[in-house]
Amino acid sequence: MASDWLGSLVSLNCGPTLGVYQGEVSSVDQSSQTISLRQPFHNGVKCPVPEVTFSAIDIQELKILDIRNFNARAASSVAAKGNAVPVAVPKGDPRSVEKLNSPQQCSKSYGERHLDALGQPKGFRRRHNSWSSTSRGANQATPKKNGVKNGQMKNRDDECFGDGMDDGLDTDFDFEGNLALFDKAAVFSEIDTTERRNGARSRGTPQDQTPTRYRHDENILEVKPIVYRQIVVPQSGHKEYCTDSGLVVPSISYELHKRLLSAAERYGLTLERRLEMTGVCASQMTLTLLGGPNRFTPKNLHQRPTVALLCGPHVQGAQGISCGRHLANHEVEVILFLPNFVKMLDAVTSELTLFNKTGGKQVSSIKDLPDTPVDLIINCLDCHENTFLMDQPWYRAAADWANQNRAPVLSLDPPVSGQGHAVEAKWSLSLCLPLPLAEGAGRVYLCDIGVPLQVFQEVGIKYHSPFGCKFVIPLHSA
Repeated sequence: MASDWLGSLVSLNCGPTLGVYQGEVSSVDQSSQTISLRQPFHNGVKCPVPEVTFSAIDIQELKILDIRNFNARAASSVAAKGNAVPVAVPKGDPRSVEKLNSPQQCSKSYGERHLDALGQPKGFRRRHNSWSSTSRGANQATPKKNGVKNGQMKNRDDECFGDGMDDGLDTDFDFEGNLALFDKAAVFSEIDTTERRNGARSRGTPQDQTPTRYRHDENILEVKPIVYRQIVVPQSGHKEYCTDSGLVVPSISYELHKRLLSAAERYGLTLERRLEMTGVCASQMTLTLLGGPNRFTPKNLHQRPTVALLCGPHVQGAQGISCGRHLANHEVEVILFLPNFVKMLDAVTSELTLFNKTGGKQVSSIKDLPDTPVDLIINCLDCHENTFLMDQPWYRAAADWANQNRAPVLSLDPPVSGQGHAVEAKWSLSLCLPLPLAEGAGRVYLCDIGVPLQVFQEVGIKYHSPFGCKFVIPLHSA
């Protein structure tokens, strides 16, 4: 009869369009060929409606998960406990025999587990062990034990796997209440007192502890106090500068600066070497000011920067020509302004010969300089000794052009503040040790030209290199 299947758990496969439904059989209508499921699950998800009715035309496959009638309960009590044992179809219904030729075995579905959970009381938790009935077959008999030992083992099983162990699991643990019972200050004070008695280092209270986070350039080890004044000159009272790390770099007079270079030249640091070092350092600084790696890439070959070099017939002019040679080798368009002189220094002549091999442009008239602003102007017009050059027409014309071009100016080895600056500079690059420069010199940079330590000591300067890992460093007014 159709009523024998009421209350059974079934699984209906309605094809890929409708999907799979699972639930408890609530009604079976033989005349209309329909079946209704109570508390249905669609593809493992509980349906929002309490009951769903299916037609026999839509059902492609029907599986019986559990039979809950009086015949099934009397025939398979073990299956009701295990919920996963094959169950035979009752013989009273021939239509059921046609649908199920043999008993089917399947495990519990997602919907069946939810249906069982609805019928179980809160706090109930089934426990399984290796000797549970679900781990044995349907026809395997349970071993029996007689005597006193059987009762003792049963009591042990009840104590270990009984439901009474789960009574207190529903109560949540009060973390905040238990944490409030812990007095951190008292515990740390006790630890600190104990360590002081034992001679160990004090940790202190949580408020007194030192931070454990350090910068990437900080040392966690205890070192000697840092001495920031590591350079001492014989004549104090001049202008002082400081580096980014705080080291004090005092300025020196031009006379002491000239004595230092003369002593270095006696030991082999010739003028040619100084020119090369100055040219390299100045070109490195210039390439950085022009944009560095963001500007000098293969994709920016059509945007080569333009630099104008204003040089005079002296050592500072030779330094600028050396810088222009290195810039031209790095794909910079260099325009060198140098007036025509009957006689020039040998250093200027040799540097000019090397520069002409780079493909750079040399002009001797202000009219040949570009009318549009260039990327950078390097000023090498000034000299430390020959101040009369400022009265020359070519000097005044070059200074006027630089001030009207609206391009930033880098002054290379500028003179001391006592001399006037016809060209306002944005940056100034000093050699070895800075001179007391005026405010018109802009931001001061310092380059290392390779003077040995003992040469400084010979002229009475206590010296420690402030350059670190660089050859050009910025200086700030102290």
